[in-house]
Formats: sequence, structure tokens, C-alpha cells
Amino acid sequence: MRPEIAQRIKEAKELGDLSENAEYDSAKEAQALNEGRIEDIKSTLESAVIITGNNLSGTVGVGSGIKVESKDGTRSFVIVGAAESDPIKGFISNESPLGKAFLGHKKGDKLEVRTPKGIVEYKIVEVN
Repeated sequence: MRPEIAQRIKEAKELGDLSENAEYDSAKEAQALNEGRIEDIKSTLESAVIITGNNLSGTVGVGSGIKVESKDGTRSFVIVGAAESDPIKGFISNESPLGKAFLGHKKGDKLEVRTPKGIVEYKIVEVN
């Protein structure tokens, strides 16, 4: 993407007066957005922590896959960092109310969690 933006800037400069050159302004804005995104990605990568799914302690933590039962049936979740969360697919953030509630618990634990539907009781039936 950088080469394409650089080419757009070069072509816009060749058009002449930069003070009233919309193409130049557009290309410079695209460049700024692109560079900002690159910095965001670098920052994320620099602070990334590799978490393996091997949970020998049986305690729910980030990276744990869990199966829970409630009055609504059985559901499976994976506790992930906020950047990876996708609740529809069962990837819940460790910072979400539900994710926070499960952290530190073990198979067989029962807990109550305040949800938009009200208080829901969950039983952890599997941790891996």
C-alpha cells in the first residue's frame, strides 16, 4: 500500500500547485492513515503475548476453552484478549463481564453472572 500511496503523491505533485490540489491532499491523507495503522499494528505486536491452550491447572484463564451449562443449555467459549473477541463465535474477552466472571474458576464451579437478561447461573462442566 505504501508504494501505491507514494505513486499517488508523486503524480499529484506533477499536476502543479499543491495549495489547491485535491488529489495531493487526498493522497497525503491516505498516507497519514496508512502510517497510523502501521504504528497501531507495531504496537500490538510489540505487546503481544503468546498464550498456549495447555491448561494443566484446570483453572479458567486467558486461552482456556470452557463448556458451561445454564438454564438456556450448554455453550462453549474460549477466553481471549479484547482484540480477538468475537462473541458470536464464542470467543469472549477476558475483560467482558462474562469473561471476568469465569476467570479463576474450575470445572464443577457454579457462579452467578449479571447479564443483560438478568442474573444467570452457570456451571463450568469442562476446562481445557
